Amino acid sequence: MRLSRYFLPVLKETPSEAQIVSHRLMLRAGMIKQSAAGIYSWLPLGFKVLRKIENIVHEEQMRAGHIPMQMPTLQSADLWKESGRYDAYGEEMLRITDRHGRDMLYTPTAEELITDIFRSNVSSYKDLPLTMYQIQWKFRDEIRPRFGVMRGREFYMKDGYNFDLSKEDALHAYNRHLVSYLRTYERMGLQAIPMRADGGPIGGDYTHEFLVLAETGESEVFYDSAVTDLSFGDREIDYDSVEQCKGVLEEFTTKYARTDETHDEALFGEVPEERRRTARGIEVGQIFYFGTKYSDALGAQVQTAEGEKVSVHMGSHGIGVSRLLGAIIEASHDDNGIIWPEGVTPFHAGIVNLKQGDAEADAACEALEKAMEAAGLEPLYDDRKERAGGKFATMDLIGLPWRITVGPRGLKNGVVELTSRRTGESEEMAPEAAVVKLIEIYADHRVTGL
Repeated sequence: MRLSRYFLPVLKETPSEAQIVSHRLMLRAGMIKQSAAGIYSWLPLGFKVLRKIENIVHEEQMRAGHIPMQMPTLQSADLWKESGRYDAYGEEMLRITDRHGRDMLYTPTAEELITDIFRSNVSSYKDLPLTMYQIQWKFRDEIRPRFGVMRGREFYMKDGYNFDLSKEDALHAYNRHLVSYLRTYERMGLQAIPMRADGGPIGGDYTHEFLVLAETGESEVFYDSAVTDLSFGDREIDYDSVEQCKGVLEEFTTKYARTDETHDEALFGEVPEERRRTARGIEVGQIFYFGTKYSDALGAQVQTAEGEKVSVHMGSHGIGVSRLLGAIIEASHDDNGIIWPEGVTPFHAGIVNLKQGDAEADAACEALEKAMEAAGLEPLYDDRKERAGGKFATMDLIGLPWRITVGPRGLKNGVVELTSRRTGESEEMAPEAAVVKLIEIYADHRVTGL
């Protein structure tokens, strides 16, 4: 992509309404534009990253055996009245009356709707276990939307729902989700710590939140520093194996890690003093097991092998897809701008032409662009007639992990400069060698999507 043909409305000044780093940088980098309080248009650069994150979520959900689907953003209030949550949910729910006087709502979550789909189509234990999920826009009417996409009213979310015959089966689904979430976050360059949490309006006896440590996090968290040494890595897990999934859950949740809502000072005191940590965290996902709460209320039953009708055991599992984008920036930036991890970067590398209009420099940049595209990489070629400092500032602001700098002086020696955004280290090499190195770097970060 040529930058001269791309829509990238970067800002030189920091907007006054932006209070945290991710909001400031997303506005400055031309990723979003506010439409109304807590509601944003996703501009091309932001939309590309959003899609990268979404595709990673899809890949890891399907790897775990979960089935994608799509439910509407507007729901009938009747199901929520049937479950007893319509009045209990509170003012965050946006309630609507259509032209026929029917009560509707803009979905904040979809336990009722998915349970209705299940009860209308599944009646035998032979159809279990079953886990379905969607990635869909949600709306919660926050009283004080703030912090950009971190606390907006409209947000993009993956919500999944499992249906199982027994509590044991449902807890395996819970453990399976924890494993898939750990893999998902690490692919995005994040360490998200599972922490014992409160069920809130969704409910449930078993629930963990996944939090990314950041100074601007809204939650106070208490944890054993040993949890930050844990990594899922590239291990392979058989998601059908109860023991393997349970083993991962125990590995990542045995050490103390809790939000302020469930913090136990006595238990925390058992952690060696030198490992006790208090920090702020950004919630980027949560998993729940809530038993038969919704299946009892909505009559979601199956017939067992013995002919008995029983309510199915359920759980729900959410990932804040749009919130993740902000969390990644909060965790990965410097004074000059964003630093995208390779797994979610909007473009794999920037090409900076130091002397636009110079025949040799132009030809070299175009050759690099074509070679990268032929290798399946997406470059962003800054072909503007702009001073070098301005081009470097733009590349630093938008945070592409790698930059190839091309200029007449280097080309006389047959080299270009490959620079890491994260470390600032540069290396001179032949243009062909720079492309080969980028191919190798990104070999483990390909997102194939659906």
